[in-house]
Amino acid sequence: RPPRSPLFPYTTLFRSPAPAYPPPQTRARIDQLLANIEDAYFDYDRATLRPDALKALQADATELRDILKNYPSFKLTVEGHCDERGSAEYNVALGAQRASAAKNFLVQAGIPSAQLDVVSYGNERPVCTEHTEDCWQRNRRVHFVAMAPPAN
Repeated sequence: RPPRSPLFPYTTLFRSPAPAYPPPQTRARIDQLLANIEDAYFDYDRATLRPDALKALQADATELRDILKNYPSFKLTVEGHCDERGSAEYNVALGAQRASAAKNFLVQAGIPSAQLDVVSYGNERPVCTEHTEDCWQRNRRVHFVAMAPPAN
């Protein structure tokens, strides 16, 4: 058995902490996973995850969870969106409910709640501006965005 250093009790104080944010290669994989996760879509006036939305969320949630657990300061934003129908206040509230439903699903999949922020844009950021049901459907969604690391 090797002799103990006189500094033994203190050497653990000087260990490097685990990184709070992923390195560039891991960040690239997170961005790739987020690009693969399709937006989850919702029915008109609803915040309940549809079966196709559940499938979209489940696809890469496990790998995303496994990566994020190693970087506790890294966060994702779950954005809630609505179509143009309804008042601005109503759509912001509905978008928040949709984003919360997606966040709750991801938390159940094992992603820590503290790493998921929720924001609602209501009908302010449409992906389609035609006045058709197909277009409105594309706007009723949640979208995922990786948080930018803090500037050094």
